[in-house]
Amino acid sequence: MALMIIYSAINGLKSMSKLAHFASFLALFLLFFSPESADAYDSLDPTGNITIKWDIMQWTPDGYVAVVTINNYQQYRHIQSPGWILGWTWSKKEVIWSMVGAQTTEQGDCSKFKGNIPHCCKKDPSVVDLLPGTPYNMQIANCCKGGVISSWVQDPPNAISAFQLSVGYAGTTNKTVRVPKNFTLKAPGPGYTCGAAKIVKQSKFVTSDGRRTTQALMTWNVTCTYSQFLSQKTPSCCVSLSSFYNDTIVNCPTCSCGCQNNVTHPGSCVE
Repeated sequence: MALMIIYSAINGLKSMSKLAHFASFLALFLLFFSPESADAYDSLDPTGNITIKWDIMQWTPDGYVAVVTINNYQQYRHIQSPGWILGWTWSKKEVIWSMVGAQTTEQGDCSKFKGNIPHCCKKDPSVVDLLPGTPYNMQIANCCKGGVISSWVQDPPNAISAFQLSVGYAGTTNKTVRVPKNFTLKAPGPGYTCGAAKIVKQSKFVTSDGRRTTQALMTWNVTCTYSQFLSQKTPSCCVSLSSFYNDTIVNCPTCSCGCQNNVTHPGSCVE
């Protein structure tokens, strides 16, 4: 009988030890994969991304004309109304002389210009899509959807958005042009992280009759990935762990803070 009691006690200690080890592992897992330390990664679509392609189509006396294309290569995540906002920082002292299919949210300080005033003089412009019904002379292909883009898997024809811009005070050759930096994408809120622009092989374009192929003068790509951790400033739930069955050793909280379903008092505690 005594041996049975000792055997049961040893098994109990082993079970408690296993529980303690499991709790420690789970605590470490939550520590390293908490929202504060997470990179842009979507577990539901690990290979999905939004690719921004910048094609220089023509050189001008002080810069170039480019077509910027936003491709949504995500499986199921759409960009819904009020639509995307694309931003970047110029590497030199570039200005945007004009745009077709989109517009910047602010013009910036263009007081040094006389006569011909640029569309935007900001060092870090933010660009938005034009709305449906925009006059035809202000449109290009795949523009003017109010910033709404479908996913590539569910609706390929509408998984793209584009606009054209004329850039001045920039380089006029492949060697003197400097790619913009610090790209940002809001769709429409936070959640996306964009990498650095990378110069790639020039894009090629086939005419509608399929008898001629042209190509861009210079092309660079920017890849943006989504993370739910970045899109949510507060966690959607709180977890308390205990390696013992006695609730007096590690008290469980009576409420969780920052719950998304708490519409009336966001950020407060819910029993």
